[in-house]
Amino acid sequence: MAHGDHLLAPSLDGGPKVVRRRARRQPLVGLALDSEAARELVAGLAGAQERACEDRIRLHAFVGESLAERPCLLSSLGRQRAQLVGLTVRGLRMTHEVEAHGSENSGVATFRYVVCDVFTDRPLAGNQLAVFTDARAMPEELMQPLAREMNFSETVFVLPSEAAHARIRIFTPAAELPFAGHPTLGSAFVLGGSLQLEEIRLETGNGVVPVRLEREGARVVFGWMEQPLPVVAPFPEEADLLDALGVERSELPVEVYDNGVRHVYVALASEDEVASLHPDLARLAGMNALLGANCFAGSGSRWKTRMFAPAGGVSEDPATGSAAGPLAVHLARHGHIAFGDEIEISQGTEIGRPSTLYARAEGHVSTKARAKLGTEAPIWYEGAPWSMSRLQKPRSCG
Repeated sequence: MAHGDHLLAPSLDGGPKVVRRRARRQPLVGLALDSEAARELVAGLAGAQERACEDRIRLHAFVGESLAERPCLLSSLGRQRAQLVGLTVRGLRMTHEVEAHGSENSGVATFRYVVCDVFTDRPLAGNQLAVFTDARAMPEELMQPLAREMNFSETVFVLPSEAAHARIRIFTPAAELPFAGHPTLGSAFVLGGSLQLEEIRLETGNGVVPVRLEREGARVVFGWMEQPLPVVAPFPEEADLLDALGVERSELPVEVYDNGVRHVYVALASEDEVASLHPDLARLAGMNALLGANCFAGSGSRWKTRMFAPAGGVSEDPATGSAAGPLAVHLARHGHIAFGDEIEISQGTEIGRPSTLYARAEGHVSTKARAKLGTEAPIWYEGAPWSMSRLQKPRSCG
């Protein structure tokens, strides 16, 4: 969901009508129809050729070009952005500017995506996430290879939902996950920012997850996600895990939490010990019951953690939202913080992607505790369109 020049939406009677015109990089503020603004926008909308001239793109070059040659031309469409074109009571409908404003690219399946840096307030830090904002036409068998090609900790594909604003499918480079933290939060910012929603509900493989978006004026500055309720159990392979991590003992019981992703927690004596870890990744990958091994240390409201998940295709994660919430629950259950306390978690420094996560455990030690996870607004970038024609062998663009 990027910051395009115009947004289209269906009116309540179902017909496609212009909602309002907005300046470049200005958010959509409301959905009230304004006939004068609509006429102005219709009059001002340029054709695809005129829009291309503004961006110095020669779209007429598509005419007569073979399918194999089009990827070279598509690479120039850097300012064509994924657009929200419909808001219904139960979900989102999205398409691409090329589809909304012209048919020059017809015959080539093109999918827009956004790259987010989540759990950071500065570029090129935090945890990377790719969000394909409209995957309705994408073949299902393409999703896992695309996630492997992106090679981020997770890649998200957005689909319609009958139960929420949108459904998201989450893939690591090696497997699909029913739930994960930074893909859910990142997707919420990408999809919810332009809609001016206070809460966006995303359907995951582990149920509908609400994300509340905090704003300063129209700008989203923070988000809180209510995570699925975790199931807690002792970890039966504790000795093998400690040996693979290269540590002698854990300061707290070694337990596994499952909120759609399985994470096991090992408490170390100091943050320096966490920073100096050199685990045996091959051995960790061979522990089939384990997806994420979390080693942490700290005190009070500040904690440091590292998470290793080689079995999921992620040697070390820059920031792990699905693990941060259960970490707060783990600390509260064992008396290191109080239920309701907010903690700040640092992660990712050792791999050059420093991240900051905020978590809070709600409930009581005698009941099932629920976690909330927070982050500042992520940094995001608009990716070039990914085209199905790239599956064919294109000629050199140079």
